[in-house]
Amino acid sequence: MARSREFDTGKAVDAAIELFRRRGFEGVSIQEIVAATGVGRGSLYGAFGSKEGIYHAALEKYRAAYADPLTELLACDAPARDLIRQVLTGLVDEIVGDRSQHACLVVSAAVEMAGRDAEVAGRLRSTTRQLEDGFTALLSRAQREGEITLAGTPRDLARFIMMTIHGLRVLGAISPDRRSLMSTVEVVLAAL
Repeated sequence: MARSREFDTGKAVDAAIELFRRRGFEGVSIQEIVAATGVGRGSLYGAFGSKEGIYHAALEKYRAAYADPLTELLACDAPARDLIRQVLTGLVDEIVGDRSQHACLVVSAAVEMAGRDAEVAGRLRSTTRQLEDGFTALLSRAQREGEITLAGTPRDLARFIMMTIHGLRVLGAISPDRRSLMSTVEVVLAAL
């Protein structure tokens, strides 16, 4: 009979997320994950299979916490500009409020891991597509209703916003200056 897990996998994944956000996949050893989670190496391997398995679980939990609520928000009936402003301003608030300047796990995974880990690349494509689809639907509605008149397909405009989101995260990790990040938000909103 198999033994039941004696640790909270969700809490272990949360601790791993923080490590991976601070130092990336390569910058974290399995021993550091053991220390951060308080879970033995054998138990971690039993639950996740490998360091890569822990990373995949961390990426999935981070994605769900980030992308799912955003997708739900984009589907509401509020004016598109208001929603886009809320999303981008909320992102700036998050970046500026993160005094540790941790990287976005999605952005760092794209840079560090997507080219060499097919599962990570697939997860990132899925996450990007989910958010892009949400923005596309929002922008399509806004164009139909005449709220946004910028030329371009809703999909192209959604990609523009996604690039802005990722760009804000990168710039914010380098210099979390609210004024300069918000000036970028205002340029995006003016462009729409």
